[in-house]
Amino acid sequence: MQPQHLNAPIGVFDSGVGGLSVLRAIRRQMPAEDLLYLADQGHVPYGSRTLEEIRAFSEGITRFLLAQGAKLIVVACNTASAAALRYLRETFPDVPMVGMEPAVKPAAERTQSGVVGVLATPATFQGALYASVVERFANGVKLLQSTCPGLVARIEQGDLDAPATRAILDDALRPMLDEGIDTVVLGCTHYPFVIPLIEEIAGEDVRVIDPAPAVARQVKRLLDANGLGRPAGKRGEIRFYTSGEPAAMQSLLPKLLGEGGLVRAVHWRGNLALEKA
Repeated sequence: MQPQHLNAPIGVFDSGVGGLSVLRAIRRQMPAEDLLYLADQGHVPYGSRTLEEIRAFSEGITRFLLAQGAKLIVVACNTASAAALRYLRETFPDVPMVGMEPAVKPAAERTQSGVVGVLATPATFQGALYASVVERFANGVKLLQSTCPGLVARIEQGDLDAPATRAILDDALRPMLDEGIDTVVLGCTHYPFVIPLIEEIAGEDVRVIDPAPAVARQVKRLLDANGLGRPAGKRGEIRFYTSGEPAAMQSLLPKLLGEGGLVRAVHWRGNLALEKA
């Protein structure tokens, strides 16, 4: 089990580098906290995988992060949150957890045109979590959806403003703009890294909702409620792990996170994530 100690790190995971958008927001909100980040790049993207696979990966990663001493787990992946968050909470009832929820509620509250665009993976759109959010908060609002095929892969490669990346977003956003969207919800943690491109295509009259700051605030609330928040002091450390290629991820960190760091390798043995010696 996780140590109930305020100096223990916060564990964060995603299928790839997308969750770094959430890690970045947590870092800004709570700079003194130590952080663990695991990118399951050996299995990216999660969006096209089965619920059973995603649950198995998420449980294995959570066990790894708890073994590293994590005091709280952030499922910084919309697909994993939709597929596995409830399962993880049942499996680890004593572990504080924060997941991702598509920001349909704030979008529905703020839209003036009544038309909102949602960008997410197929698994997120098909999940019960998204259906529940829509049912509760999207009454009277027209939701237009796009899965942005290929966008996660472009971001994983660091192609944040390449012509191919722009073409994917053009294909997703142009039909939505034609129907009068004034708000775009980012339902995948990879997508905040292309906000400048989205804003360029959509124009200044369209609001883009990045869920990461709200997730960071919820992490802080949970830590404070459990007496686990680290006092302000020296800047916390980050330990990075990937089940993919460490050098490739390491080269992306300055671009995506604004700071570098050593990336350690993990490998899968069955449903267990293990650090490579």
